Amino acid sequence: MNQFALLVFVLLGLFAGGSQAQLGGLGGQRGLGLPDLGGLTELGRPLRNEGLLRQRIDASLAPLDLQGLRQRLLEDRLSRHPRELGRDPAGALIVQRQLLALPSSAPARDRLLALPGVTLLEATQLDGLELSWLLLQADATLLPQLRALDPDGQYDYQHIYLGSGTVGSPAVRRDKASKPSAKPIAQARVGLIDSGVDARHPALRDAMLQRYGCEGQAHPAAHGTAVASLLVGQDANFQGALPGASLFAADVYCDAATGGSVQAIAQGLAWLARERVGVINISLVGPPNLLLQRAVAAAVAKGHLIVAAVGNDGPAAPPLYPAAWPGVVAVTGVDARRRVLAEAGRGPHLSLAAPGSQMVGATNGGGYLPLRGTSFAAPLVAGLLAASLAQPDAVGAGAALAQLRSQAIDLGTPGRDDIYGWGLVGERLRTAEPR
Repeated sequence: MNQFALLVFVLLGLFAGGSQAQLGGLGGQRGLGLPDLGGLTELGRPLRNEGLLRQRIDASLAPLDLQGLRQRLLEDRLSRHPRELGRDPAGALIVQRQLLALPSSAPARDRLLALPGVTLLEATQLDGLELSWLLLQADATLLPQLRALDPDGQYDYQHIYLGSGTVGSPAVRRDKASKPSAKPIAQARVGLIDSGVDARHPALRDAMLQRYGCEGQAHPAAHGTAVASLLVGQDANFQGALPGASLFAADVYCDAATGGSVQAIAQGLAWLARERVGVINISLVGPPNLLLQRAVAAAVAKGHLIVAAVGNDGPAAPPLYPAAWPGVVAVTGVDARRRVLAEAGRGPHLSLAAPGSQMVGATNGGGYLPLRGTSFAAPLVAGLLAASLAQPDAVGAGAALAQLRSQAIDLGTPGRDDIYGWGLVGERLRTAEPR
């Protein structure tokens, strides 16, 4: 029995003894127990065996092998989009026949574009970050040659980044309001780079939402909607971290096969920089990428606070990005007993902890679903920071972060540690108790 078959056997055994309600409603979106990884879920399509397993995973279950499961979901996506997607030598998801280039000089650029098999697709201008690069059509195998040709330049794959949490089932409608977080701050602003947001949801219907991406078309998705609700959502029975704030939401997926690319994320960052949004939440994870690192560093240098989830590949996994880059506020998740999530990443880059399970968020079409993962801890931290940093300001960003750190509940080794960072914040923002 291979590893995946064993995982299927164990999970089906768990569900056989569980509530049948967790298995119900598989034909409709609000009943699906899908780990929505940054737009990977494609509702309405016939699901493969891996997709069927995905329907039976409830967010309230402690993950048995989330890293392995994520790899199976990647393989499923690859099998559906073999022309558009591939893997780099380390196994990370990339866009086929696309490379990103930041030549060191004009002559280096000319030599690059003269190479057989290299075509310029776009000269990308990231206005707001004062950064530009080239999007090339070229086989991935050419990357070592490009780096050798211009060792002072920067060249990398067009990586794909994914969400960092699971949206569970069944749908939850609560008859008791969550604990209030704070009085609405209408002047507050917060940015979001994720999948699409369902602005018609009752918790988001009155939100001051500005969209970017997808050529102006709305492509709501479970992950983006849930994260948005934790940032600014509010209705009679629900309240996010910063109700009443303006949400600037960049959809970097748009239901496209190549959604979540470095190019799309960097363009979202540049838009938020132009809009002068002080705090930006990115609940996405992926491998290190030289070009995206440059974009993140440019935003941080301009005084933006970028808040990112550390990921759910487990404590022994290598760091995930953008959370592990310098200057980024890396967030882990804890349960209702203040215990770090078993699947949460760890490391010296970790900044803060926030609730990441036993909570709910808005889902497409109305209602609420259980949430689990570091994806859903990050927006709580972002909301707390955005309350005092509406616009980018290097001095103000440092002061806002220092103030929040001073309020953290130290849960691990005294001082900062690799499990909880500086400690737990936003405990009162947990949006639901276990049901």
